[in-house]
Amino acid sequence: MYTMLQHAHSGIRWIILILLIVSIIGSFTKRNKSEFTDSDKKSYLFTMIFTHIQVLLGAVLYFISPMVQFTSDTMKNAVTRFYTMEHATLMLLAIILITIGYSRSKRADSVAGKHKAISIFYSIALLLILAGIPWPFRGLGAGWF
Repeated sequence: MYTMLQHAHSGIRWIILILLIVSIIGSFTKRNKSEFTDSDKKSYLFTMIFTHIQVLLGAVLYFISPMVQFTSDTMKNAVTRFYTMEHATLMLLAIILITIGYSRSKRADSVAGKHKAISIFYSIALLLILAGIPWPFRGLGAGWF
């Protein structure tokens, strides 16, 4: 079960990255236009939904992963520190920003305000996600999938 969840969690990351990039580009290009289409709303919503699903998978993995340890040596080891503290913290901050951005977009009065909320909050969240992913070149024992 652990391996299946780990692969699902790793695979969904690519969907989220694509959705975030599409949402951010869409919000930046439409900031000065006077339309907020149904496809814009769906794009922003699906991005938020997939990140919430990812957080649920990550929460399950957090408690069953051998990489997450609560010992006196956790903070001394770069790999266990990353998975126990850094990855979880960065991803939680990113999901909070995505949720706030989507909520502010829904409540914004102007079309420009809707796109501005998405572009700001989703962009910051994307940077946090990119910093928190265990890329293979970081030497944290993770692969591309």
